[in-house]
Amino acid sequence: MVVRIGKKARSIMERDHKIIMTTTRGSSRFVVGRGDGDFAYDVDGNKFIDFSTFVSVYNLGVNANREIRSAVKGQVDKMMHAAFTDYYSELPVTFAENLVSMMPDGFGKVFYSNSGTEAIEAALKFSRTFTKRQYALAFYGGFHGRTMGSLSLTASKSVHKEGFGPFNSALHAPYAYCYRCPFGKEYPGCGMACVDYIKKYTLGKEASGKEVSAIFMEPVQGEGGYVVPPKEFVEGVRDIADENGILLVADEVQSGYMRTGKFLALDNFGVKADIYAMAKAVGGGLPLGVTVTRKSLGDIPAGSHANTFGGNLAAIAAADASLSYLKRNQTSIQKGIRKRSAAIIGRLEEMKERYEILGDVRGLGLMIGAEFVKDKKTKEPAVRERERIIEECFDNGLLLLPAGTSTIRIIPPLTVSIESLEKGLDILENAVKAVSGD
Repeated sequence: MVVRIGKKARSIMERDHKIIMTTTRGSSRFVVGRGDGDFAYDVDGNKFIDFSTFVSVYNLGVNANREIRSAVKGQVDKMMHAAFTDYYSELPVTFAENLVSMMPDGFGKVFYSNSGTEAIEAALKFSRTFTKRQYALAFYGGFHGRTMGSLSLTASKSVHKEGFGPFNSALHAPYAYCYRCPFGKEYPGCGMACVDYIKKYTLGKEASGKEVSAIFMEPVQGEGGYVVPPKEFVEGVRDIADENGILLVADEVQSGYMRTGKFLALDNFGVKADIYAMAKAVGGGLPLGVTVTRKSLGDIPAGSHANTFGGNLAAIAAADASLSYLKRNQTSIQKGIRKRSAAIIGRLEEMKERYEILGDVRGLGLMIGAEFVKDKKTKEPAVRERERIIEECFDNGLLLLPAGTSTIRIIPPLTVSIESLEKGLDILENAVKAVSGD
């Protein structure tokens, strides 16, 4: 399949450039038309296999599935907006009960918002309320959102913060990015230098642990490059939190909702957080952020935090239908994720052996990153080459998104067919071969 951008798509892009504020689209040429399962179509009818899930939102297929869409249509005819922070409504309560049943034992307070960054903002405020402490600690490479509170935690790319400071009281420490260890060490013989750094420097010289309200951590860094840390790192961070009375906040905005094969990505490491922030896939395709806290932390004062659209009934209808489908089919979905993950990682590992440009392959479940380099010894990021691979894939009917400096994220629907998966990987390998010249 060869993609040809038509007049309609070009016209829309031209109009967009004149009136829409710059976002993150960059060189993308995809103009959304419609979607169905494994596939997305542009306004000119070009068909694409979707390996992006539209930024990890369509976990159950592009444009969700029929069950989710039917729930939204039925709710829209009854009531869309319930002013849930001022009035009561049953559906948001029902969904909260269903969601909490998927969380670790001891969780039982839910707050609704509209996005991932709002879910993090809520966690930031709640952790200060619960602990009466002023600082928050996050990690280099981490991305927690672009509103001012969450942006203070974000440390993925300097462009995110440039011109927007000053920021809230946030501390940062190195994440366990083993392929590019900031300490020049190699796992497992590194002695978890990144954990020691937090103890000796961040909490030893910059701020006392007694003043830190929470540690914000993505179990798998998303925008920062799909970085999977060792289990010992996550355990070490949990230990630091416990030793200092600090809350652990798991940013599951991109990694949650079965993306890694577990409902919560943190479950892969045998660690529990005190607060979980979720969004993206949790809304089934509609805007929804959720912050879930450990019941023993208590509640917040009335009026201290709220919003207008949190608990929007159309969004909650989509979320509840999506979660109900997931719970009914959890065993088969998990089995499918394991099978598809092994197929993707196995194919990428073979490609890594064949092509000098593919430096590292990493991932959990269907949250997989392929990092491209100019040279495997120097590990110099192949930034332009990564962009060319994405463009080549687009021209041949595969949607992909970048992450980090030179990584491509591979995040197809959890329900993607094996046939679509294999075709997509063929397109990707052909693009890697063409760009690398091998």
